Amino acid sequence: MSAARCLRSEDQILCSICLDVFTDPVTTSCGHNFCKHCITQHWDHNDTFQCPICKEMFYTRPQLRINTLLSELVVEFRHEAQQKASSSSSERQAAKPGEVPCDVCTGTKLKALKSCLVCLLSYCDSHLQPHLTMSGLKRHQLIHPVDNLEDWMCRKHDKPLELFCKTDQTCVCMLCSVLDHKTHEFVPLKEEYEGKKAELGKTEDEIQQMIKKRRLKIEEMKELVKMSKDAADREKAEGVQVFTALKESVERGLDQLIKEIEDKQKTTEKQAEGLIKDLEQEVSELMKRSSEVKQLSRSEDQLHLLQSFSSLKAAPPTKDWTEVSIRPPSYEGTVVRAVTQLEEKLRKNMKKLLEAELKRVQQYAVDVTLDPDTANPYLILSDDGKQVHCDDMRKNLPDNPERFSKCPCVFGMNSFPSGRFYFQVQVKGKTKWDLGVARESVNRKGDIIASPQKGFWTVWLRNGNEYKVSTRPPVRLSLGSQPEMVGVFVDYEEGLVSFHDVDTAALIYSFTGCSFNDKLYPFFSPELNHGGKNSAPLIICPVNQTV
Repeated sequence: MSAARCLRSEDQILCSICLDVFTDPVTTSCGHNFCKHCITQHWDHNDTFQCPICKEMFYTRPQLRINTLLSELVVEFRHEAQQKASSSSSERQAAKPGEVPCDVCTGTKLKALKSCLVCLLSYCDSHLQPHLTMSGLKRHQLIHPVDNLEDWMCRKHDKPLELFCKTDQTCVCMLCSVLDHKTHEFVPLKEEYEGKKAELGKTEDEIQQMIKKRRLKIEEMKELVKMSKDAADREKAEGVQVFTALKESVERGLDQLIKEIEDKQKTTEKQAEGLIKDLEQEVSELMKRSSEVKQLSRSEDQLHLLQSFSSLKAAPPTKDWTEVSIRPPSYEGTVVRAVTQLEEKLRKNMKKLLEAELKRVQQYAVDVTLDPDTANPYLILSDDGKQVHCDDMRKNLPDNPERFSKCPCVFGMNSFPSGRFYFQVQVKGKTKWDLGVARESVNRKGDIIASPQKGFWTVWLRNGNEYKVSTRPPVRLSLGSQPEMVGVFVDYEEGLVSFHDVDTAALIYSFTGCSFNDKLYPFFSPELNHGGKNSAPLIICPVNQTV
């Protein structure tokens, strides 16, 4: 038996059909072992007699004999298993809250390993052994431990719910399948469970993918918030730097203005002090002479008066002050000149800011090409789709829904449903033009009234020097110079459309607080030719490239 004990393992005493410990093990002539009941039932349900393991065919049903050695091994294995279960049961912990307790345990209830649908009881490891070793109990249906075994029984027939009715999508017993659901489609409960479990697994994978995408979106949004904060911090720092410089410049200008005025005042005061000093000196000398004259005039000594008169008669050296005066300094224009100088400095700083802003929006430059399907029949487009001018002759083109039928307009090829984009157009040599963006849904037939309410955000030129904005009523613009290259920048989410003079970097106009709610298209109108006076084309130009 010691040799047998050395060879014994659970794998060696498991039936390959029921995958459980042998019950009445028998051996076929090919040398393989099975439970007597398992191999008998296997051959009862097949037309041929074949070994389930090696597939050897038998012409007649083999005579089965009990494998005595294997039976002894099974008995000893079960005995040891029971002893092990008995000795370790005291060491195992009681069922925790939420765990299914054993229904057989007295005193401390141990955790159940299986529930039996026939017995309607749940068993711990030790109390489960009879179901694993006794042939009668081995046929009972064991499931993962549950504490609602009554729910596993058919309330109508008091039988285990072993089938799933696919027609009614409900669990039924064997009697239900032949009485109440006899025309319905059934599958074993386990099969439907596995199918639904697979579906749940797939659903769980899909949910995990959705969670993953949303977490990525959260990270993306956090990164965008961080980028936005970084951009805001940079903008604030730049603003502080610019306004600090402006403040210092204003303070320096004020200090210089005050110093200039005070210097003039000090010069005047110094000049007056010198003259006053001379006058006071002469007054002192004159007062002294006046005293001498008064004293001599009171003298009763005739001889003394006559002898002293000639020396007293000579006038002291004095200055003719008739034409002498102090001219107050002129302060006219002092403040104006200081402000003008300050304004010039501000203008230079403003130009630097505008140039930086233009470079910032130009980084969103897109490649815009004109869409011939939208072009009015009077318009002539270049082969590369970058230029457009108006002809005097109307082309015979199909009046498709996208085409502007009356006004000399054309859209860009690509639409922009979100984000930021920039393009620039040469308008040199033209007396009339319209530029900007428009909604996809704008009216393209008949007369067009361009305004934000109608879906147009544009700037126009009329009569060679009149610039207006497509508001209602239109706003006339006062520009320092006539732009030859106009840049158009759009921030869809911000609701911003701005127009820039590319050559001077000056801001022409900005629409703010816009609500688009539709795809936006670049919009162009070279306007009518007017007998060649407005024949120059609108030219879409790449950024940083001279046409």
